[in-house]
Amino acid sequence: MRIPAQVILACLAALSAGCERMPGYPPEPVARPSQISDFATLYSQNCSGCHGANGQNGPAMDLANPEYQALVDDATLRKWISGGMPGTEMPAFARSAGGMLTDAQVNALVAGMRARWLPSGFSAGPTPPPYAPMHPGDAMRGEQTYRARCSACHAPSSQEITSPDYLARVGDQALRSIIIAGRPDIGQPDWQHLGPGGKAAPPLSPQDVDDIVAYLASLRGPAPAAQNAMSSPAQPAPATPTRR
Repeated sequence: MRIPAQVILACLAALSAGCERMPGYPPEPVARPSQISDFATLYSQNCSGCHGANGQNGPAMDLANPEYQALVDDATLRKWISGGMPGTEMPAFARSAGGMLTDAQVNALVAGMRARWLPSGFSAGPTPPPYAPMHPGDAMRGEQTYRARCSACHAPSSQEITSPDYLARVGDQALRSIIIAGRPDIGQPDWQHLGPGGKAAPPLSPQDVDDIVAYLASLRGPAPAAQNAMSSPAQPAPATPTRR
């Protein structure tokens, strides 16, 4: 049986185009999840739901804020991504902590954040309070500072940050980071610009930040039963400051 020349030419054309173009074949080999190293893909799949599509306007920390990126170091970013942040909704993403990302992918996320959101030579001006607390905060004093510097914007409303429900989802370190670095994506000023009613005021001192965090922490509701079981019974509960 002789095969028509037209059929032969059609087959040759299909072969020359490559198998990837034939029906049932993908256009290119699909990479395994563990092989993905592109920052945009990793961030979109793992981070954008909480931190926003471009590191802004999400329910969680504004990662695209250069002041925050200058405040936190690489090791700390890697720690939170890998193991999660206690007291918050931030889960662990590293395989070693039960997540899905390899160490190389965690490093790619850290490097990508730095490259995109920490401008070279960035300086926010005066040295900010340290990322981690240096001294215990005083909740009573913190209440006074909060009322003088924060309550004008955070009066009872949709932005009520003294709600126990809100505070149950935001750990002390997350609160501290927001107070120091601010959240420019939602209009939250930083430590240098927190004043009554948005008016000018002296920058917050490191002790002011410690005290405000201690005050907010004292407003949290009782810890869940599972957390209570893990806590030492010898540790007293924080004193609740007197309300005025």
